[in-house]
Amino acid sequence: MAKPRSACLLDSSVLINFLAVDRVDLLASHPEYHFLITPHVRAEITEHYPAQEQRLLSALSAGALEGTRVESMEELLLFAQFVADGFGAGESAAIAAAIHRKLPLAIQDHAARKRAVRHASGLSILTTEDIIVAQIHAAALTLEAADAIKAAWETFHRFRIKAKSFRDLL
Repeated sequence: MAKPRSACLLDSSVLINFLAVDRVDLLASHPEYHFLITPHVRAEITEHYPAQEQRLLSALSAGALEGTRVESMEELLLFAQFVADGFGAGESAAIAAAIHRKLPLAIQDHAARKRAVRHASGLSILTTEDIIVAQIHAAALTLEAADAIKAAWETFHRFRIKAKSFRDLL
């Protein structure tokens, strides 16, 4: 029997990377986590990446991603604090929920990651690269396919990974 997967809050910075190359399946099949998004993250995708909106809606309706709301007083206070510090609503909601619920956070933005970890030193952070590497380790993605995704990100979507190949991250 498969081990149940833990919840992980997903920021739009990681989500858009997978939406852009139509590979939300890599999030849906992650070996360790199932990913939650807040309405704030959903709104950022809708507002700033309208071409990806249908993929997001399909992922949500198929259960590949799960919606969650920032509702508790503690989460709302953290959310307000991060927004006041200049972070976007999506980042702020994902960070606040992850910190309050003591769940991992998938986020790409370096400044936001630093701020989140400074606020909650034990916070577990995942990046786009971590998700791809986990899929390679789980044999759900070949190294060649991962590098093809990396090339598509760099060529068509302005997302760069410092490593020349995912082989360097294994």
